[in-house]
Amino acid sequence: MVDPTNQDFWFASRAFGIVAMLLLGISVAVGLAMSGRLMRRPGSTARLRHFHESATLVTLGLIVAHGGLLLFDSYLRPGLLAITVPFTLAYRPLYTGLGTIAGWLAAILGLSFYARRRIGARTWRRMHRFTIVAYVLALVHVIGSGTDVRSPWMLALLTGLTAPIAFAFSYRMLPAAPAASGLPRHPTTPDLPASEST
Repeated sequence: MVDPTNQDFWFASRAFGIVAMLLLGISVAVGLAMSGRLMRRPGSTARLRHFHESATLVTLGLIVAHGGLLLFDSYLRPGLLAITVPFTLAYRPLYTGLGTIAGWLAAILGLSFYARRRIGARTWRRMHRFTIVAYVLALVHVIGSGTDVRSPWMLALLTGLTAPIAFAFSYRMLPAAPAASGLPRHPTTPDLPASEST
């Protein structure tokens, strides 16, 4: 018989997952807004870059906690393999597997910032554009495996996160309008920190 008190790990894992989703959404939205030049207030860029980098690292820590706490859940009883290898967890394997992929993708793309001098800024920028994929996979994971997905507050949270991301991504994909002077629409920028070019 399962001890009801052991659900504490399930609830804690769920809480970390929700906060991770919140921070991931905010981080992706800020990155898209900066790369699409939606935020042009003088002096705000450096602060946004710092926030974006910090939010990314905190999000990765929350993802680790979200998966790691499940190791102590007496109902699921997953092993290390089940929380690290996609589609091996018995509980809703498709959606939990997509969540695992989202976590690994977020880790690879987020931490690639610290290897950008080795891999090259251009390669890093190209890789970083796939952070939107990590968000979409995480969103599908929450919708498919989350126990709160039908709650009004969760629907409001996911809508509030996704709407600005969809807008910023659409704006980012618009072709640059040619400037009257013949110069590019946006000046070339130097090597950017962790999460600027999305």
